[in-house]
Amino acid sequence: MIDDATAPVCAICHNALYEHELTHQACRPCTDRIDQQLSALAGPDGLYARLTDSLHPGSGSGGPVVSGSRTAPLPLRLDPLSLAARGGVVTVLQTWLIDWHDLLGYRHPRWDGDLQQQLDQVVGRLRVLLPWAAEEHGAISEFAGEVAQLRRQCEAATGGERGPRRFGVTCPCGATLKITIESPGKHCDRCGAQYDRRALFDLQLSERRAA
Repeated sequence: MIDDATAPVCAICHNALYEHELTHQACRPCTDRIDQQLSALAGPDGLYARLTDSLHPGSGSGGPVVSGSRTAPLPLRLDPLSLAARGGVVTVLQTWLIDWHDLLGYRHPRWDGDLQQQLDQVVGRLRVLLPWAAEEHGAISEFAGEVAQLRRQCEAATGGERGPRRFGVTCPCGATLKITIESPGKHCDRCGAQYDRRALFDLQLSERRAA
């Protein structure tokens, strides 16, 4: 890795890129993380497929249905419904794929079958084109953020894991940096310091755990 303060950095984690990645927008670990998150959404046992099983009140919540109101409960839970319906997960990913096809000069992608089938198709295509996007797409950081958000929302809606717990470490300038055990690095907005993963976990824990 080039030890130079002016060396190109990953647009997602802001760590310095390795020499063979200097023309890339995103580093390999961040690219692999996006690929894993996309993969978690697709397939018959994926998070998107599990949304359907979580549509009814009480499902996916880990507890019994409690009726404490005189009004009848909604027939469907709105969170998984909004994610599973058109305009939710599938549409967000399809919008990104259209953008990528336009930039590459490819024809407009085709959507076949029901929404689950379309989800599997768009995820498969995004994963194929991901190495190109990691190298050349100027909005790869925004794409990574949206994919991570979709996964978190699906996990929350289906009663799955809500992601690793966040905690705080203290920058020498006094600022508290909120991170997780998976954080690849962190930028301090107060003093401008940039920490890679090793330096980040060498910082002292804050007295209070971050929310």
